[in-house]
Amino acid sequence: MSQALQSLLDLLDLEQIEEDIFRGRSRSAIVPRVFGGQVAAQALVAAGRTVPADRPAHSLHSYFLRPGDPGVPIVYTVDRIRDGRSFTTRRVVAVQHGQPIFHLSASFQEHEEGLDHQAPMPAAPDPATLPTAEEQLPTYAHLPPAVVERFLKSREAVDIRYVDDPPYGRFGEPREPRSQVWFRTNGKLGGAVDRPLLHVCLATYVSDYTLLDSVLLAHGRGGWAVQDVVGASLDHAMWFHRPFRADEWLLYDQESPSASGGRGLGQGRIYTQDGQLAITVIQEGVVRVPRTSP
Repeated sequence: MSQALQSLLDLLDLEQIEEDIFRGRSRSAIVPRVFGGQVAAQALVAAGRTVPADRPAHSLHSYFLRPGDPGVPIVYTVDRIRDGRSFTTRRVVAVQHGQPIFHLSASFQEHEEGLDHQAPMPAAPDPATLPTAEEQLPTYAHLPPAVVERFLKSREAVDIRYVDDPPYGRFGEPREPRSQVWFRTNGKLGGAVDRPLLHVCLATYVSDYTLLDSVLLAHGRGGWAVQDVVGASLDHAMWFHRPFRADEWLLYDQESPSASGGRGLGQGRIYTQDGQLAITVIQEGVVRVPRTSP
């Protein structure tokens, strides 16, 4: 296991400070605020700590309320909304400086047999044929070295490989509002940490990295890296359909059906390498063009 991955696992290992109250720390992000995927993943960890292990998460719905301060801890308070015969519901509020910055509702379900169908996995190249971030990012001569360094630092724990150029790699001309990436953790998970909840939380963490890329592609924008838009996540929803491992390749197929009113919508499906639909993700974010474009 890489040191970067171990650091990410430590980040998700919350400190319990009271019954149903947990504390998490933050890590540096590519923007000067707490990375949204981190807050969502930590909140799901907090919720999952209050649920029996035989009830995996099947959905979450969340809102980003305020920017997180990476310099101070985040306190997560869990409300045990319902413990039913098949389903368990939890609500989590993340607080900093006495104010809520994030709200999550999550539902958990014991295993049950039922009807089964899925959307087919789209075509995508083998991830082994795609460049790593370390190989790809330095080829974009227009990106300042400091930006490249921040990208690489923020993604050391996860191997993310783009099928096509990301928005900041080739911009200025609209493209199809669709993006694909393969991802997996930089290292295998094993031992006591190898639990289904951890894989779900890791996927939640990664799911916030690229979901709004397709919004930018539709308008030929490159994103914060080239400073031609400003934005932030507003809400984030996920449905976990089938078991998966975050340390094995997952295809994240993403598209944007709409952008209007200073907001953009991204939706994605995450598939295992053998074609199983594992997760559906939907997110809306603020996407604004600066008044004075660089």
